[in-house]
Amino acid sequence: MSFVPFLQATGTAGSASASASLLTFLPVIFIFVIFYFFLIRPQNKKQKETEKMINALKKGDKVITIGGIHGTVSSVKEKTIIVKVDDGCKIEFNRTAISSVELSDAEKAKIAEEEEAKKASKKSKKSTETEAPAVEAKEESVEEDK
Repeated sequence: MSFVPFLQATGTAGSASASASLLTFLPVIFIFVIFYFFLIRPQNKKQKETEKMINALKKGDKVITIGGIHGTVSSVKEKTIIVKVDDGCKIEFNRTAISSVELSDAEKAKIAEEEEAKKASKKSKKSTETEAPAVEAKEESVEEDK
């Protein structure tokens, strides 16, 4: 008796062993699909977003490096950027050393306004959904009273 049934070679039950071997690989395929959707795909999305952010760096952006240094981009080169940390103090970093770009006050205000608009639209949708059943319930109670 073999522990690996798909390696057994039988001449009479060839099609049965082929379907059995496919069934033995099914859990492995299922695990690979789970890994793809929960680990590989999100990591690829995050990497693309980071590359997009790094390529969009421009002079005047406030950045944070992977080492935790805060500064303002003073110039951008092909593979490096120069970050102004303090008056008269500039440091040159590889582009890949930038972990994030801080938002300006105008961008923060714009995002806050968009979030408030979304919340307001959600509240109006909820209120119209809750009002409709309440009106129907009142009509039913009036009909029952008659």
